[in-house]
Amino acid sequence: MLNSAEGILLCVVTSEAVLGVLGDTYIALFNCMDYAKNKKLSKIGFILIGLAISRIGVVWIIILQGYIQVFVPHMLTSGNITEYITYIWVFLNHLSVWFVTNLNILYFLKIANFSNSVFLWLKRRVSAVFIFLSGCLLTSWLLCFPQMTKILQNSKMHQGNSSWTHQQKNYFLINQSVTNLGILFFIIVSLITCFLLIVFLWRHVRQMHSDVSGFRDHSTKVHVKAMKFLISFMVLFILHFVGLSIEVLCFILPQNKLLFITGLTATCLYPCGHSIIVILGNKQLKQASLKALHHLKCCETKGNFRVT
Repeated sequence: MLNSAEGILLCVVTSEAVLGVLGDTYIALFNCMDYAKNKKLSKIGFILIGLAISRIGVVWIIILQGYIQVFVPHMLTSGNITEYITYIWVFLNHLSVWFVTNLNILYFLKIANFSNSVFLWLKRRVSAVFIFLSGCLLTSWLLCFPQMTKILQNSKMHQGNSSWTHQQKNYFLINQSVTNLGILFFIIVSLITCFLLIVFLWRHVRQMHSDVSGFRDHSTKVHVKAMKFLISFMVLFILHFVGLSIEVLCFILPQNKLLFITGLTATCLYPCGHSIIVILGNKQLKQASLKALHHLKCCETKGNFRVT
């Protein structure tokens, strides 16, 4: 049974997951409909569709594993459910972070304007950057899946063995860290590009302030809003992986449901929060969502009028 704190946190996790899935479903459907209408798919449209679909899968895996861990933990040590969850998780999580990295790099190269020769070289070769990151993703999978298979086989060998010592648990933790080295590269690149874009926008805002004697015009407000979105993304992105680290640590620590659910809450904040950031930060997505909400409100008003 769950205590009140655990129950509240689990409700929060479920709400985050539902909002995240709804947000990503909307993003994917909007871009698919836009492609069907215009018969043309931009790089950003392709990335947003891929990100939304992969992240929906990531959210379902997080919630599935979380609920199993909380309510029926013996299922993770019996049968092949752990293997299925692990392989699907590795595939979808790497893919999701890869799409986020591509999105951040694309926005960085499109918006920022540095005089650095490396930046200018990358700006002219966006397709080459995309191909390079695709190669990094395939390499990451090729290195990760054999290592993950080794971890699962080692776990099966010690299943039900009371001599599963602290040293062997540390070995599991080290293997988990090695397995995630590939994704660590994408995380670092994504955070660096976000940080550099924030630096560029901050400098640009300062310059605009000095040019217009401190008067904040519409363009300045747009830049400040973009900075807020980027900072929010970085915080949520970091919290996501802090939450995942807590979940992994719960494997070697004494059973603590509250700590595990806390990690789960932090993990699910990012899929929910980032989908909202993407919708609010994209003019077309924002306008379409406002129209949809207005239409629903009108339908509700008409329905209430008929009832009365």
